[in-house]
Amino acid sequence: MSSHHISSHFTLFGVAGALLVLTFLTVAVTWINIPEPYNVIVAIAIAIVKAALVAMFFMNLYWDSKFNSIVFLLAILFFVIFVSITLLDTLFRDAGLPIY
Repeated sequence: MSSHHISSHFTLFGVAGALLVLTFLTVAVTWINIPEPYNVIVAIAIAIVKAALVAMFFMNLYWDSKFNSIVFLLAILFFVIFVSITLLDTLFRDAGLPIY
């Protein structure tokens, strides 16, 4: 078992400031005229960076044992796999009942 780590105020406020800047950057992406599929890709990439910051510093995975980080990443991997399989199923569905 690993020892407990107490984060400093400087680290926590720094991460909170980075999250605030990345949030403003996400909003700025909607105002910038980026072509259609790329604006969503950029917004999702920023969201992934924000989620990584939250997981590393607010959930203390940065200082915790690497086993917990691997378990966390495997949980995310299985979530992505399950959502992908569900979305693949939607490709082979019928159009549904016609509306008269």
